[in-house]
Amino acid sequence: MSAEESERSQLPFEPKKKRQKAPKSQNKPIVKQEAEKQVDKKRTYTKEEMAIPKVVSQRMIRRVAGFCGVPTFLGIATLVVSYLLAIYAHIRLPAIAVLLVNMGLFGLGVIGITYGVLSASWDEERVGGLLGLSEFKTNWGRMVEVWRETRQKNV
Repeated sequence: MSAEESERSQLPFEPKKKRQKAPKSQNKPIVKQEAEKQVDKKRTYTKEEMAIPKVVSQRMIRRVAGFCGVPTFLGIATLVVSYLLAIYAHIRLPAIAVLLVNMGLFGLGVIGITYGVLSASWDEERVGGLLGLSEFKTNWGRMVEVWRETRQKNV
């Protein structure tokens, strides 16, 4: 990956450079260590600089509400409808059918939480599409890249 591509994939609220650990060495004189500490001193980031911007977090919340809330509401509604059908219309649906539909809808609600966050545009100026498929691809790629980097560091 070239430097140009890595800059494009960075988020606006990400630090520009990764922090490097100082090498451990006990053989250096104290005067040299002091001078190196001043040179190695890097800019520290505040919580406000590292936080997700409010515009982006609000966009994520709206998407999670939609992609999680609708299936969850439908899951609850299937229970209510199946109860009302059994009591008032004397239509008894198989319990396993109600259970499987309910579990499927609640499962979609759980998946909707993740999809809602990853399908939101993480760029403050760009809203993104209605379903967020291109944003999901971009954000999923960023997430997988960080997982790989972390796994390589730990090996």
